[in-house]
Amino acid sequence: MDPSMKFKGEMGLAPFVTSSDLLQRSWKVISDLDGGKVSEEGEGVSWYYNKDSDVRIIAFKAKQVSDPQPDLVTSSDLKEKMLFYDFDFLRTESNPIFSVNNTAVSLFIENLNKLNQLKSEIDSSKTLIVTGHALGGSVASLFTISLLNSIDSGKNRPLCITFGSPLIGDNGLQQAISRSSNWNSCFLHVVSHKDPLPRLFITNHDSQTNAYMPFGTFLLCSDENSASFENPGSILRLLRKFDSEHDENQGSQPVKYGEIVNILKQRTLFKDLSTLPEDITNTDTEDETNTLLGRIGACLLPKKNPVQTQHRRSGGTNTYTLLASIILPLSALGLPTAMEPEDMKEYVAKMTKDEEKREEMMSRLVFDPYVNLNVRKIDMVKLEWYKKESKDRNIGYYDSYKKMLLESDKEADMFKKKLTDYWVKMVEVAETKPQKEGSNFRKRWLGAGTNYRRMVEPLVIAKYYKVKGNKDYVTEKRPKHFKMLEKWLKEGTTEDTICPLTIALLKKNVEALLTKDSCFWAHVEEALLSCKELKDAQEDEETMKKLVEFEDYVYGQLKIYEVSPEIFLAESSYMLWWNEYKAIKGASYNSELARFMNDATNLEQYAEGAYDFP
Repeated sequence: MDPSMKFKGEMGLAPFVTSSDLLQRSWKVISDLDGGKVSEEGEGVSWYYNKDSDVRIIAFKAKQVSDPQPDLVTSSDLKEKMLFYDFDFLRTESNPIFSVNNTAVSLFIENLNKLNQLKSEIDSSKTLIVTGHALGGSVASLFTISLLNSIDSGKNRPLCITFGSPLIGDNGLQQAISRSSNWNSCFLHVVSHKDPLPRLFITNHDSQTNAYMPFGTFLLCSDENSASFENPGSILRLLRKFDSEHDENQGSQPVKYGEIVNILKQRTLFKDLSTLPEDITNTDTEDETNTLLGRIGACLLPKKNPVQTQHRRSGGTNTYTLLASIILPLSALGLPTAMEPEDMKEYVAKMTKDEEKREEMMSRLVFDPYVNLNVRKIDMVKLEWYKKESKDRNIGYYDSYKKMLLESDKEADMFKKKLTDYWVKMVEVAETKPQKEGSNFRKRWLGAGTNYRRMVEPLVIAKYYKVKGNKDYVTEKRPKHFKMLEKWLKEGTTEDTICPLTIALLKKNVEALLTKDSCFWAHVEEALLSCKELKDAQEDEETMKKLVEFEDYVYGQLKIYEVSPEIFLAESSYMLWWNEYKAIKGASYNSELARFMNDATNLEQYAEGAYDFP
């Protein structure tokens, strides 16, 4: 049994764990550790590895009595000190730096050799729970994170259960864990409303500015009941609420988590949302919980109508179901009855915004790059036919699309949008993957991404320069996903020069050639703008220098057959530039490009792959 595979999201994790005996078994091993059963004594930390059952449990105990300090240390600072390789896999291109609590990570690093030995003793075929109380739970979380890098999809993932532990990292760490639902579902944090330690690093500011951020699922416990949450913003709000209502006179009294887990075993945390009334604003309902939903729902929502009942987000969750999913757990904690109606209305509204933001983020994370790849390949084939059809009209697909006069141009625009939506999401997925995994992931589809970039970016450029006054596409307006696709291709290319064999292959397939530099047409458009500037200003040394540089660039690309022969078609923007440039330079102008361009036979031979540059 793999506990982390049994649940998905906050509505499944806590009920599964509490309805089983995993909480009791975890706390039992912590109690055994407190009672002297120790597998290893480390620096400031001890642990007990219980291997005597079907579920293996490792419990950590921190010997430090005083509260941990709130200072954070960045992953880059630790890496410079050669101390953080166990967690380097969490870094991604979009999230390169994160921070962790200095007290907790120092304990982990001081015991690194012994913890590595502990890892070697773990049987990955068995179910593993890693647990700990207070600061011991922080060490348990770090140890679990360090295990994630070496556990593939064919092995059981660990389940980390902490009791009354402080938060251990910032927003960067939270994003690193939460980007994977599999990773996020490995952490369950049990927190009593009477325990000050889990609230230690939480300020009274807005959740977006708090230095520390939670990850995983939090099982929040009041005197009467419990509820689970996974949304980081909602967790912070509730922990702050616990803090504001906490009786300071009880602060020194230890929280009896053993009693809490026994009580949780006997209680049902949530009612199934499918049992909710069709209209939660109906205040005539006899059920106490549904009456509460109706009272708060009536404050936040108007009466239902056909528009309001439509699913308003991609996941299909409507307004009423979302509201219920927030109010039900709040009701379990007794918050609605303890707050004034207007305060509750504002509180629920803020949590609703938190949940909507999380749903938007999760919709990006669940994007499956393989599901629609074959469909997008069909769109690419259709663009290739569009390219061929435009060439037959002696214009080229770049300029045909730019003019947008035919029905085929409009269809090409539709294919372009579909492909762009797909590859923007694909790049986002690649950026959020750990470095090693991300590198392997990119290698699998980078060829298709490169073909997309070389086919579609010219259309993006055409649309951009069609608007009068637009300029500087490459330096100012180029979309990020094109930059990343080009960057990753260069990182995977080992040859700095083009060998004769490569040129021969390009010449042989020149008819189907896509221009290698997907920004080629942007350079053409900038050259056309430069020609216009020269006409208006008569003489401009800097502008002329740009034109000469562009001329050298074009000839260099032609020599190695990295430019499609479509640029020589009569209605091509490139030919428009060449004619204007030649008029500026004069009939007697002599250069390598001029000698090539002034002989129509050269252009014909290039288009056939038969021209040999001197």
